[in-house]
Amino acid sequence: MKTEKDLNADILEITLTIQTKYPELNKYIEEMPVTVPNKEEPEINNKHLENYYNSLVALVDGYNNN
Repeated sequence: MKTEKDLNADILEITLTIQTKYPELNKYIEEMPVTVPNKEEPEINNKHLENYYNSLVALVDGYNNN
């Protein structure tokens, strides 16, 4: 499992890719929900970050497959 730091780096990378290569998808990034970190159960944070990253990947994959 990736660390929170790794997941944040992956999210930053794909977000920058979307902003530069697929600017028409920016509106979907703005509409994605943001979660507040859970200090009592930090493993939940990783799950939320992983889900967010996977949704960004799915957004790009879906766009490229159309």
